[in-house]
Formats: sequence, C-alpha cells, structure tokens
Amino acid sequence: MNKPVEISPVQTETPVPMALEPQPAPSVASRIRKSWLIGSLLSLAALAAVGVVWWLSSAGGTVQYTTAAVTRGAIIRAVTATGTVNPVLTIIVGTYVSGVIQELSCDYNTQVKTGQICAKIDPRPYQTVVDQNKANLTAAKAQVEKSKVGLVYAQLTYDRMARLGQTNAVSKDAVDNAKNLLDQARAQVGVDEADIALHMAQLATAQVNLDYTNIVSPVDGTVVSRNVTMGQTVAASFQTPTLFLIATDLTKMQVDTNVSESDIGSTKEGYKALFTVDAYPKRTFNGVVTQVRQSPQTVQNVVTYDVVVSVDNTDLALKPGMTAATRVISDQRDNALRVPSQALRYTPNGVRAAGGAAEQARVWALRDGKPVAIPIVAGLDDDSFVEIVKGDLKPDDRVVVSEQRDAAQSSVPRPRL
Repeated sequence: MNKPVEISPVQTETPVPMALEPQPAPSVASRIRKSWLIGSLLSLAALAAVGVVWWLSSAGGTVQYTTAAVTRGAIIRAVTATGTVNPVLTIIVGTYVSGVIQELSCDYNTQVKTGQICAKIDPRPYQTVVDQNKANLTAAKAQVEKSKVGLVYAQLTYDRMARLGQTNAVSKDAVDNAKNLLDQARAQVGVDEADIALHMAQLATAQVNLDYTNIVSPVDGTVVSRNVTMGQTVAASFQTPTLFLIATDLTKMQVDTNVSESDIGSTKEGYKALFTVDAYPKRTFNGVVTQVRQSPQTVQNVVTYDVVVSVDNTDLALKPGMTAATRVISDQRDNALRVPSQALRYTPNGVRAAGGAAEQARVWALRDGKPVAIPIVAGLDDDSFVEIVKGDLKPDDRVVVSEQRDAAQSSVPRPRL
C-alpha cells in the first residue's frame, strides 16, 4: 500500500515592521511668516477690488449743478426784534377823593376835550364840609367886627383915663389898667383876623375836595380804557385808583421793542425801521428809531434794551397793544451786484475747501458746463445775499450753489471702506 504522503505545513516568516525615521517639525517662525504673506496678499487684492469698483462707480455718471443768477438789487442788514404798538402819550386819569360813582359820561373810544367831565363822584359829603366851613368863616368875620368894636371902646376908655391921670383925678393904676385893656382888644382883633384866614384855608380845602368829585379829562384825546362802572365805590386812601386811560393822539404811535445786548450796538437813533403786524400781514409800516433807552431789562439772564420806533398812524390802522415784528435797518446797499450766500459756501466735490482767514473768498461760476473758481471781494451780507465789491462777475452770470449726481449714478451702490 502506498503510504500517504505527509505534507508538512509551510512555515512562513512574519516580516518584522521597520521603524520609521523621525521627520523634522516646521519651525514656528516659518508658519507665522507664511500666514502673514497670505494675509497681505488677500488685503492687497481686496483693496485693489475696492479701488476698481470705486473708480468705475465714480467715472460712470454725470454731475448736475444747481445754479443761481448774479443779480442787482438791495442788500439790507437789519436787527430783528419784537415789540408792542402803543400811543406816544397815555394819560392815567384817577381820583383824589373816595366815594360812589354817581355819573359816567365817558366810555371806550370816546373823544374827549380838556376839562370835559368823564365821571362824577357823589358830592354830597364834600358839599356838607364846604357849607360848614363857609359858616365858620362867616362867624369868624363877625367875631372880627365884634373885636374891632371892643377895640374902639378900649381906645376911648384909655384916652379918658389918660386925661384924668394928668390931673391926678384917677390913680396911676387905673390908667395902666385902661392901657392893658386897649392892648388886649387890639390883639384880639389880630387873633380874629388870623382865624378868618384859617377858616378861609379850610373852606378852600373843602372846595378842592368837592371839585375833585368831578373826574375831568386833562388833555384832548381818546379814551382807550375804562376801569369803573356806575355805582362803584372808589377808595383813594392808599393808592389812587385808575379810572380811565386817555391817549392824547392816536395818529402818532410808537413801537416799544426789546433788542438784545448783542444787537444794541447796531441800533442808533435816526435809523429806519420796518415792521409788520398780524392784522395786516401784507402791509409793511415804516418808522424811525427815536430813542434807545439806557435802562436794561434782564429776564432769565437775557439782557435787552428798549428801543422806541415812532410811526405815523394817520389812517388809524394801528391799534394799541398790537404785536409788531420789527426790523431796524443798520446798513443798506441799493442796486448792488449780489450773489446768494450759499454760493460762497459751495465747493465742488473733490476740491479742497478754502480755509483760513487769509484765503480769498471765491464763487464757482458755470463756464462751458464746468464750474470755474472766481475770486471775489465780498461786501455787505444780509444772510440771504452777499454784495460783490470786486470780481469777474456780471449780471446774469450763473454761480453754482450745489451739485447732485444723476439717477443712474446714484443707483450704483458706493462701497464702504
């Protein structure tokens, strides 16, 4: 028999892994340098892209200029203030005595004359005092006559005693007594005459009080205020009550304005003034500064001065108490070459604005569709127009006051840096 062949297992050797050699690690400085280089390249690329987009957006549109014509006209520098229209002279009519108003003959807008009775206080209490003083005066005069009669009798008695005394028919004492009685009678006459003067003064005082019961107008004018009614009791014990206000002449009015301390230096007597009132918004009234009062008024730390503007009111259009918006003309140029004030503040886009006190003023005139700088010498400025004293400008020239880009360009978004 064949013997089975024994196959011995093949022994394979397991390969032993070889050890890897260590690689050198990159340095920290190399990694930082590489990161900085990449960041710099990205930043330069972004800036270049922004510049290209900005240039494309800036060069792709047109600029439209807003212009104004160079004109000739008036330039007015004025001080503005608010005031109140008042009569030039207003008389306060009061009462010297107290009592009940018995008659009232004047009312608002009444035209009165000097001496005209406007009201009457009940005169009976004062008439009684007058009658009493008249009686006292009459009695004093009678007493003087009586004293004079006594003086005549004393004189006769003294003369008789003096003759008898010369012959020693009466004693010396009797003569002296007669002389004393004569002197007393003469003195009594003087006392009684002085008493007459006293009673006359009392009567005059009582008559004055009686006359004051008639409230009369001291001037010719118009009653603008009445503060009393029929039957009202007025008391003049501590302060004279105001019964009427009488304006002397309503054809001449004045505006009392309050000018701030910063503008009072530009306000002088004789300056022309213009003002308007709410009652006549389309009408301008002309006046003249007649007084700049030296008395300051301080309200909430704001100092103002009262400036009086006189105005003619022949047509009686102005009423007392109206609020007036006043402009006091401090300087004026007629038929001056002028440009809008905004033209001096305009500078084209991309042009550095003029700065510094030494820089000469300039405006930009539109020549061939492009703004051209025109140096000028500016004069009077009224916040709306500026006077051109010197410069290469003439009427009907167009000066640029602002600029704007068209709709196509404005729709392109501008990148932000």
